[in-house]
Amino acid sequence: MTENVQICAHPLTFVRAQRGWTYQKLARVVAKRARDLGEANMAAERQKVWRWEHRGVVPDRVSQVALATELGVPTERLESHPWPSWLPTGDNVRVDYPWTQSGSLSALSDVVQDAVTDRRGFLTISGAGVAALADDWLGLEPAHLAAALDGGLVDEQIVHQIAHNVPSLRVMDDRLGGASVRRLVDAELGVVTELLARGRYTERIGRELHIVAAELARFAGWVSFDAGYLTSAQRYWVAALHAAHVGGDRLLGANVLKNMSLQCVDTARPVEAIRLAEAAVRTAGDVTGRVGAMLHMRKARAHAALGDQVACMRELAVAEAAFERTTAREPAWAYYFDEAEFQAQVGCCYVDLGHLLSADGWLSRAQAAHPAEKARDRATYLLRRAGVRIDLGDVDAGCALAAQAAPLLTVIRSRRNARRADEVRRRLRRHASVPEARDLERHLAEITAG
Repeated sequence: MTENVQICAHPLTFVRAQRGWTYQKLARVVAKRARDLGEANMAAERQKVWRWEHRGVVPDRVSQVALATELGVPTERLESHPWPSWLPTGDNVRVDYPWTQSGSLSALSDVVQDAVTDRRGFLTISGAGVAALADDWLGLEPAHLAAALDGGLVDEQIVHQIAHNVPSLRVMDDRLGGASVRRLVDAELGVVTELLARGRYTERIGRELHIVAAELARFAGWVSFDAGYLTSAQRYWVAALHAAHVGGDRLLGANVLKNMSLQCVDTARPVEAIRLAEAAVRTAGDVTGRVGAMLHMRKARAHAALGDQVACMRELAVAEAAFERTTAREPAWAYYFDEAEFQAQVGCCYVDLGHLLSADGWLSRAQAAHPAEKARDRATYLLRRAGVRIDLGDVDAGCALAAQAAPLLTVIRSRRNARRADEVRRRLRRHASVPEARDLERHLAEITAG
């Protein structure tokens, strides 16, 4: 099993390690971002950024704003957390738990409540760690639970009642965003973990408890990811994999790996995203329907992020064929992958491949089909399409789409959508001579700063 990632002495060391940046590369990134923001150009000087990390030199305001923009850090954090405390950092993510009942319980116990308080930061498991975790998972067979633990009797009614609560949490996430529900999900996970640790139950009930714990931990990882707590998300997902293994639910484990793959796509780590998506597909085997479609779609997104059009198109074809075989017998967690989500994900692939007209067509169809109650995702794809229309030169249409998303952003607590709004703002700033673009950029700035 992979070793834990070490905590670096200076936050900038951690940032460079996670992004694979040399000092020269960091200087160039900051200079490019400064130019994109319309600020004074900064020479790409290796020694200058080296001194930030090793000599206690504080970067100038332009350099800090440029770096913060590149890292997705709100600029107001630069005021509340002076350099270098605003830089994203991450705690160690332990991945060496045994693939046993006791290992699963340790992973769950370590993550409950503790992960809620993690600071937003970069992904901590990377490179060889991702590969080792995926390979370990693929090499496992579901284990039998040990003898029942001492404590109160846990019966089927209790398990079903806890499982019955999960769909309502998913609805809250759809409508309010991950930041609004992550503490509730963690609390539910805490109840299940306590039952596993102290309760008395049969082997079958214990297996069901682990499956419920796995889905809650997966969901806790998702809402943490949506809220911008990337390290917390990884910690939950590691626990979810262990619980899914003990519960014998391989499809649920595949969904965890799929979530981890999306996080890597979102954070510009497509090679690792492909490794995780491939592990998810191999775990699920020849499954079709929504599950098969979403797993192959994740591979397509990862290939698109790498610019591999041939591989992306191949996976999209497999995903489409699987989706056409959707039946009523799908896992409850697959509910969200409907026609609109399928179309939106295809559109995102075309965005990453640079085929903007095709992307706009798919995102337009997804927008028309998207249910109003899934407010967070509706805002997501309105913003994605707004960026596409602006890049195509249709600033008016881009403004209209972003304006539709703006009211949703005021009630949805989603860091991922706030970041997308910032991406639209950067595009709008290039059209500051257009009154509508200028006014909307300011409005979005007020919303995302709130």
